[in-house]
Amino acid sequence: MAVNTIPRKAGSHHHARPRPTAARGMPRLKTVIVAASAYLIAFVFLFPYVVMLLTSLRAQDSLRDVTFWPDEWVWSNLTNFWTSGLAGNLWVTIKVAAGSTILVLLVALPAAYYSARHRFRGRTAFLILVLITQMFQPTAMLVGIYREFFQFGLVDSVWSLILVNGGFNLAFAVWILNAYFASIPRELEEAAFIDGNGRFGALFRITLPLAMPGVITALIFTFIAAWNEFVVALTLTTTPENQPLTVALNSFIGQYQVDWQNLFAGSVIATIPVIILFALIERKVVGGLTAGSIK
Repeated sequence: MAVNTIPRKAGSHHHARPRPTAARGMPRLKTVIVAASAYLIAFVFLFPYVVMLLTSLRAQDSLRDVTFWPDEWVWSNLTNFWTSGLAGNLWVTIKVAAGSTILVLLVALPAAYYSARHRFRGRTAFLILVLITQMFQPTAMLVGIYREFFQFGLVDSVWSLILVNGGFNLAFAVWILNAYFASIPRELEEAAFIDGNGRFGALFRITLPLAMPGVITALIFTFIAAWNEFVVALTLTTTPENQPLTVALNSFIGQYQVDWQNLFAGSVIATIPVIILFALIERKVVGGLTAGSIK
């Protein structure tokens, strides 16, 4: 019987094993640098809010102290907000922000849906015109805005603030929703038509649920913009009861003295609702901002 006596090459029976790297399990230098930079940037942005919170808890005679932490925690600065009458101004801010958001969604949803699904004559000009209106700021048109609402008898009214904030945030909502509606396949709506749904049935049962991240993005940006608006509200409102919180906080700034602890206490309370709202829907906001990037 013949026996195969061909010799094997030395070391051929051993499988090549990757050399263990000395830095295995340790973060890369690039990762460490990126993480450190992210924490540094976050600290830079959050530090003013920390100072605002700590100042709101200081006593009046300790505002000029060089210590970072207050020597005495004055929690009454936060509770005085509700007894000073600013709670009514906070309610005005909520009504203006909520009303502007509802108005924007009611107008932007059909406009964005129609422009995304139909190639009508003048569609490009319409979208460009919408984008151009985003370039105008209310500050540049304050005189005209005031005269217009004065003629309609809407000066010193919540409705005037709702209309102005809704109008100047409408363009952004139309563009966001148009991009999101365009990224949803038409075949899904056609399948709904086959199942017996009409145009509105397909919109509310199929398209809107899929476009909800874009809707929430338009919602949160409109709400925050109306919540923080100051110049138009200062111009169109005259009585303290009808002023939103951004204008009412101005009463703590006097000619010779600034009531910093109460000013910052009101600012802290005004910031908390927006932070909570944004934290709850942050994921959908990110998804809405990237709408239309991948098809």
